[in-house]
Amino acid sequence: MLYNLLYPLHETFSAFNVFRYITFRSIYAALTALAVVLVLGPVVIEYLKRRRIGEKIRSDGPQTHMVKSGTPTMGGLIIIAAVIIPSLLWADIGNGYLWVAVMTTLVFGAIGFYDDYAKLTGLRKGGISGRAKLLLQFTAAFVAVLSIYMIQGGTEALTRVNVPFLKNVKPDFGLFYIPFAMLVIVASANAVNLTDGLDGLAIGPVIISFSAYVVLMYTAGNTKFAAYLNIPYVATAGEMTVFCAAVVGAGLGFLWYNCYPAMVFMGNVGSTALGGVLGTVAIMCKQEVLLALIGGIFVVEAVSVIIQVGWFKYTGKRFFKMAPLHHHFEQLGWPEPQVIVRFWIVSLVLALLSLSTLKLR
Repeated sequence: MLYNLLYPLHETFSAFNVFRYITFRSIYAALTALAVVLVLGPVVIEYLKRRRIGEKIRSDGPQTHMVKSGTPTMGGLIIIAAVIIPSLLWADIGNGYLWVAVMTTLVFGAIGFYDDYAKLTGLRKGGISGRAKLLLQFTAAFVAVLSIYMIQGGTEALTRVNVPFLKNVKPDFGLFYIPFAMLVIVASANAVNLTDGLDGLAIGPVIISFSAYVVLMYTAGNTKFAAYLNIPYVATAGEMTVFCAAVVGAGLGFLWYNCYPAMVFMGNVGSTALGGVLGTVAIMCKQEVLLALIGGIFVVEAVSVIIQVGWFKYTGKRFFKMAPLHHHFEQLGWPEPQVIVRFWIVSLVLALLSLSTLKLR
């Protein structure tokens, strides 16, 4: 909004020329998001406490988690507000990708909100059913992918998939790209949701993943960088750098309250929204396959649940001591802060490795 209002005045007031630069607006979007969380955080946490909107700890989980019972949840509402407000404030509101990202965040957040609400109020024990949740998520993902497809004009460039480390391997999925992209978004939403099981465990990798996509979005939207790095050039996608930076800032702010011992949990409303828009961002800059490496922590957490369920159905025994994987390490005797920080370290290494693929081809 500030870009649309102030940049046109740069010919009269040269100082406004600074709004031309995506880097400048991205930095201030991140700082604004951080400030929004720090301001809203205490207010929302106090409100959640008064309404007794607290986390219900599963009885079969680690016994050390029982002290978390009643900790305010649904703090993801703070994150969503802190992402959308700075994005609309600092980005070009005429950019189609921005509105797809904003709407995806809101819709996936609404699905997560309803899931939280149903679980906490007893409307539906355990929240909405898995089948209903997937139906809603795939519907939202279809709208997001179709919107991106229309913005890019349905070109062949959209349906080609780039494979990390392989310079000339770019298979064209054709119309099958749409269900593939939908799967990326839904899988990302649920993987982040499964990772959100310890204080600050999910938000750390989210910050790191979106930091990587700040770089990927900026390079994909710049003709010179895209040509130099031999990556797909996506016209106007560079504006999404501002949005990704806002997520980073919002994540840092939320971590202030969510770090161990957590004062608030993000709930499904936060994890589902962040995961859904992470997958959407990956599709926008044509780095959807690379997301599996950037968000490797989320992938491993999701796969651990799939293995656990499948193995138990087949053998009647558990493959891990407990799933998702972070609980397995807790059962091995790792203190919660140790699990969290080590997962962050792995996430950072994976993000750096992912960025190296821009040159390793």
